[in-house]
Amino acid sequence: MSIEQPPARPPFALPEATIGVGLLLVAAVVLWQTAIMPVSPMYSKVGPTVFPYMTAFGLALFAVLLIIQAWRGGWQPDDEKEVAVDWRSTGFVAAGLLANVLLIKPLGFTFASTVLFVLVTHGFGSRKPLHNAAIGLVLSLAAYFGFAKALGVNIGAGVIERLLGA
Repeated sequence: MSIEQPPARPPFALPEATIGVGLLLVAAVVLWQTAIMPVSPMYSKVGPTVFPYMTAFGLALFAVLLIIQAWRGGWQPDDEKEVAVDWRSTGFVAAGLLANVLLIKPLGFTFASTVLFVLVTHGFGSRKPLHNAAIGLVLSLAAYFGFAKALGVNIGAGVIERLLGA
């Protein structure tokens, strides 16, 4: 007589759990910063903190769901769990983010975001840097004018913005 063994519990998925915990920390920072945001008493119910609170709640919800999924073995199929990380592509994306942080103040939003776009698209496999730079420039200018001119939010005027008289 054979005794049937219960199915083995899938192993804990550390990468998903790490991202979940990181996301939970981001949610906590958003919640904290929103809570200390000065708000005029003129706002009755809907003020400048509504969307940041909704964002913090959404981040926390997805973080908890990701941690639960990690506890259950992760979301990836077994055949994809052993795929090696493409560090070259990851490096291009990280370089794009770092370049954006370093260039946004001295050269402005549009230039920094265009460089970010080119590096990220290269990391994702595109080998058309001039084409990507043109697309990145158009998208960056649209975002700049949308925020700076339409909404009145200063997101960093720089060289390109001054050339355009923005």
